Amino acid sequence: MMGEPRRPPPIEVEFPDLARWEEGNTGIPYAWRFQAERPGPRVTIQALTHGNEVCGAISNDWLLSENLRPVRGTLTLTFANVQAYRSFDPSTPFASRCVEEDFNRLWTAEVLDGDRRSADLARARALRPLYEDTDYLLDLHSMTEPCPPLALAGRQQKGLELAQAIGVPEHIVIDAGHVAGKRLRDYAAFDDPVDPRNALLIECGQHWERAAPEMAKQASLRFLRHFGMADPAFLEAHLTAALPPAQRAIQITDVVTIATDEFAFARPVKGLDVIARGGTLLARDGTREVHTPYDDAVLIMPTRDPRKGETAVRIGRFVA
Repeated sequence: MMGEPRRPPPIEVEFPDLARWEEGNTGIPYAWRFQAERPGPRVTIQALTHGNEVCGAISNDWLLSENLRPVRGTLTLTFANVQAYRSFDPSTPFASRCVEEDFNRLWTAEVLDGDRRSADLARARALRPLYEDTDYLLDLHSMTEPCPPLALAGRQQKGLELAQAIGVPEHIVIDAGHVAGKRLRDYAAFDDPVDPRNALLIECGQHWERAAPEMAKQASLRFLRHFGMADPAFLEAHLTAALPPAQRAIQITDVVTIATDEFAFARPVKGLDVIARGGTLLARDGTREVHTPYDDAVLIMPTRDPRKGETAVRIGRFVA
């Protein structure tokens, strides 16, 4: 019922050797923190929340190689799930998303402080103090299927405002995440509407397309510029001069969570598809039919590999 497996998209980028960053300088492997003399915000840029999402690793590897140091505040650069990254096999390129469970579905105190054990959860617990000592987080991701980049701003107004301040990418998604578990960008203070601490997740494109690392770099530089963290000369040398397109926001209204092992889309789908007519059959999940809830419904990140309990697709509408 799930259909025949499709050929993965081509791998157009080189995976950096991260061994030279293993020691870190925080007491946590693959985590680097630099503090300026001038006071300022505590900013973290994260790569490899998922092991096969290489764009952030390329970008953070570049920032470290360039010896970037903050001109104020504290900058932390992390490579999160390196164990999953090391397991990457181009013959099964989606398998290295995680080791045992999704690192980005673990972010509640109940899970982090509970009795459950996995390699991914152990790494989340190790990195947790860095996130709790962060004012502003940029979490760099990519997508399984070709799709224009997306900024995932969470459900709070402050997340939308941060995405708009960064200015890229063009599309901003306002959403509350997944039934399967809470994302890092929604962890604790980041999702508190009255706490100034904030997070932004950017899906930079398809996992291995050539353009994704450049989006990760440009988003990182704009994030640092917004908080006054980077030397203006460095920014001038590396920020693209082209004006980005005006941003558009998409409010998620429906999250389709897979209930059976018999889920299948009823039509070809891709990210940012707009389905013109409400009531259009979108998928079948066992005996249940899934229809678009209204006209001009926008599909966000339809899954390539449907699995029971996980998100099949999010549905939203463009908003002012």
